[in-house]
Amino acid sequence: MPPVALTPVTDTTRPVLERLWQLYLHDLSEFRGTMPDEHGLFKAGRLPGYLVDDEDHGAYLIGTGGTGGTVAGFALLRGLVHEPRTIGEFFVLRAVRRHRVGHDAAVTTLREHPGAWEIAFQEENPGAARFWRQVATDVAGTSWREERRPVPGKPEIPPDVWLMLQT
Repeated sequence: MPPVALTPVTDTTRPVLERLWQLYLHDLSEFRGTMPDEHGLFKAGRLPGYLVDDEDHGAYLIGTGGTGGTVAGFALLRGLVHEPRTIGEFFVLRAVRRHRVGHDAAVTTLREHPGAWEIAFQEENPGAARFWRQVATDVAGTSWREERRPVPGKPEIPPDVWLMLQT
């Protein structure tokens, strides 16, 4: 697989991210039971909060093949100025899963923004659980920990798993 590139989302590439967001929410619907609206669209949810003009937030498109390559996903970050840093949302297309695209993009993201990181996922999503624990180990060795935290305002949802590590 060609190298992975992280490209900041701009006004020009925002529609690409918005379309990928729909695919991301479709994937998560398997675990969350969410459905699209009458127009076939999932809610924007937290996406607009990552697209504010704020140094503490980052939105990246994940591409393969270097600059100008194929769009393969996205990474949405918080805490770029005020730690802890958080990968709030992360998605790679099914076509490139298990080809290290997500792994390389996650590792690159963590290393390009050194500091204290917290990464959340749902244990009910076994692929995400394996993925993030492997990324944490590859980046921090055995110097990471995890805890379970309730999802704010959603007592019906099982607690999220949070990984804490330092890069």
